[in-house]
Amino acid sequence: MRPVYICDAVRTPIGRYGGALAGIRTDDLAAVPLRALLERNPGLDAARIDEVLYGCANQAGEDNRNVARMALLLSGVPASVPGVTLNRLCASGLDAVGTAARAIGAGEMELAVAGGVESMSRAPFVMGKADSAFSRNAEIYDTTIGWRFVNPLLKAQYGVDSMPETAENVASDFIVSRADQDAFALRSQQRARHAQAAGYFAEEIVPVRIPGKMGETLVTTDEHPRPDTTIEMLAKLKAAFRTPGSVTAGNASGVNDGAAALILASESALKAHNLKPRGRVLGMASAAVPPRVMGIGPVPATRKLMERLGLSITNFDAIELNEAFASQALACLRELGVADDATHINPNGGAIALGHPLGMSGARLVLTVLHQLEKSQGHRGLATMCVGVGQGVAVALERV
Repeated sequence: MRPVYICDAVRTPIGRYGGALAGIRTDDLAAVPLRALLERNPGLDAARIDEVLYGCANQAGEDNRNVARMALLLSGVPASVPGVTLNRLCASGLDAVGTAARAIGAGEMELAVAGGVESMSRAPFVMGKADSAFSRNAEIYDTTIGWRFVNPLLKAQYGVDSMPETAENVASDFIVSRADQDAFALRSQQRARHAQAAGYFAEEIVPVRIPGKMGETLVTTDEHPRPDTTIEMLAKLKAAFRTPGSVTAGNASGVNDGAAALILASESALKAHNLKPRGRVLGMASAAVPPRVMGIGPVPATRKLMERLGLSITNFDAIELNEAFASQALACLRELGVADDATHINPNGGAIALGHPLGMSGARLVLTVLHQLEKSQGHRGLATMCVGVGQGVAVALERV
């Protein structure tokens, strides 16, 4: 495989559900980081981008009809550039980066933009057609997250546990206590607070302009972190999904809005477009687990990738493990032989503090782990995450 380089990477702030970004159409939100990459890299001939690949998990509202293609058209990328939207649920953005890297590494592309978008605030309700002629039955589903239009055969074989229920399953199967989950969640909030105060995220973020009747508003910072969180506050929250249970709103990721994008290039494209490489993609691997414990998916995916690359978990100087739930993050760390409070794991906080816009999150993990390697002068990084319906994805990279 040819070497594949990450040259630039940006993201929007992450908005709370119904927050500052809720008024922005999903396709418009997806265009923001794309447009920023073009502005930041004036030597890049956008007409020579081979593909724009975007991850998106929902695709039931304004993100329908191939949001990658719509976003590139809205961003000013020439209409001659194709775009494709990938859906591996939570890992959609991570898969977009890995898929672009594979195509460039195989010699089928020279230059690509990969990323992801999700507006969970704007996810619509959907209603299926009647199941028979003249039927008056109507089922309506909220597409924000989780199952809809369930296949009864699949339900009978595997169940259709909600995401929080799968987190409870992991907590039970892997013996992760409520106290440990809350302690992990608090560390996420504390690390995000310190990073935000130090301006770390400002180096990743491009502002989003929100038009309004009273003028334009500029959104520049992540909305989801709760810097005043204490362990006492977390302990008071009720387990909302099982009795007795341990998964709460405080030790789970958020429902959020955001977009991210990265430029990936071959060696020849670096020279042709005057691009400076920041990192090199080493590889991607995916794996599958029973849907009821989907949160443990990063473990087999990471092991598969490490075996392929001849690496061990100790070879990574920075790791971004998506915090879908504290229970699954802790179970994964323990299975991989990493301490609960390891300082190189999500050192600037994770999805519990920052939020989890599904299609965006994987691209953000790659962006953030590369950023952290640069800050810490580390060499090799890992981005990995669990996936609904029982999967995991992992991507390894190194700083250039």
